[in-house]
Amino acid sequence: MTEHALLLLAALALDAAFGEPRLLWDRLPHPAVLMGRAVGWCDARFNRGNGRRAKGALVVLGLSAGAVALGAAIAALPGGPVLEVIGAAILLAQKSLVDHVRAVAEGLRASLAEGRRAVSMIVGRDTAALDEGAVARAAVESAAENLSDGVVAPAFWFLLGGLPGIIFYKIVNTADSVIGHRTERHGAFGWAAARLDDVLNWVPARLTALLIAAVSRDASALRIAAQDGPRHRSVNAGWPEAAMARVLGLALSGPRSYGGEMTTDPVLNADGRRAATAEDIDAAASVLWRVWGGVFLTTGLLSLF
Repeated sequence: MTEHALLLLAALALDAAFGEPRLLWDRLPHPAVLMGRAVGWCDARFNRGNGRRAKGALVVLGLSAGAVALGAAIAALPGGPVLEVIGAAILLAQKSLVDHVRAVAEGLRASLAEGRRAVSMIVGRDTAALDEGAVARAAVESAAENLSDGVVAPAFWFLLGGLPGIIFYKIVNTADSVIGHRTERHGAFGWAAARLDDVLNWVPARLTALLIAAVSRDASALRIAAQDGPRHRSVNAGWPEAAMARVLGLALSGPRSYGGEMTTDPVLNADGRRAATAEDIDAAASVLWRVWGGVFLTTGLLSLF
């Protein structure tokens, strides 16, 4: 783990400094895009006929095995440690997450329409009818959930498994995003992807809630995460969202519209404010950076052992 921790320190710093430079990714497909295409191809090719749950499980197994093999092959190349650092930095999402979240605050300050446009880039819910408070809440919720999925979980799996570990995590997480939906088409085929993603994110989601509470010096945030997190539709996303809600004094989640249908999701930290603002988004972005600092410090300590 010491070697992985040292490499992760470099990757965290590289991602924080450069994020996802458009000069590069406007010309080349991002690895996450390639992963999405691979999952989409499998969906089109195998999601048909009988036995869809078994087919979906075999697809996830094949993609996972391929991800681990690819990571191991890259790590074994000359200059493997450097390639591992670059690969991990590409698959971490700290700076890009903060940039996207802050773009919503900037959009809201310009106009409600601009805020809706910016938040539509990072959430899956219907955004056309959101008021200012709903736009701001959506941005904060996305910040908290993606802090776990895009930063803490990839770092966690890199620590455990190096480049093979982080690529394995990202292909499963991508598969969940593409096919892990409870719809008629994907309910069976995406079952394995969704369940495996839940397993891989179980520890990181709770660790994210702990980090949010720790860097904010608010023990009640962890209590609220443990209390309200399990009420969320996701077995994992509710933990960081509830912790963030408590730290910012907001009431997050609650009924939302997806594809024109309203959910019945419960409110997290119900004693908080529903009238979120652009300033709350800024505060959430600040928490993101403090948690990044906590991850960096913890990784540094692990590198000593």
